[in-house]
Amino acid sequence: PRDVLTWDRFLDLRRRRRYLNLVMSIVSAGGAVAILGPIVAQQDIDAWASQLSGLDPFLVMGATTFAIAAGGWLCGPSFGSGLFGLWAARRGWSRAMLEKEKDFFQRIKRYRGDPASSSVQNPVPDYYGEKISSVKDYRRWLKDQRAFKLKKDKNLL
Repeated sequence: PRDVLTWDRFLDLRRRRRYLNLVMSIVSAGGAVAILGPIVAQQDIDAWASQLSGLDPFLVMGATTFAIAAGGWLCGPSFGSGLFGLWAARRGWSRAMLEKEKDFFQRIKRYRGDPASSSVQNPVPDYYGEKISSVKDYRRWLKDQRAFKLKKDKNLL
């Protein structure tokens, strides 16, 4: 049955959603600069802002372009999640994805190490479980968390 959402398929879809969000961030940053850049350039904002701040108009325009790109980049995951949600709904996985996501984060919260006992020499490995993209990776994550806890307990004695 291809419509059953197994853990491996869920973790693979989670990875695909992250990549889609990244691609949409790149596209929306480029689109924002392509659309809003010429509009801002025509408004003579660089001269106005350089009079207020005393900076070179070229630097002001560069900072404005960077701010536009950053705003577009931050909007990307919203577009990516929306597209992924539409695709998952067409496949009938929306409810199953939400349930698996909730269960996954409950497991992450239950088994992750205590960040209060972390240090520069012993940081908490992958605190949010972002690098988990398969059941094999999850098992590796559990081993890493257990090793962190054992190392922490060893340092306390």
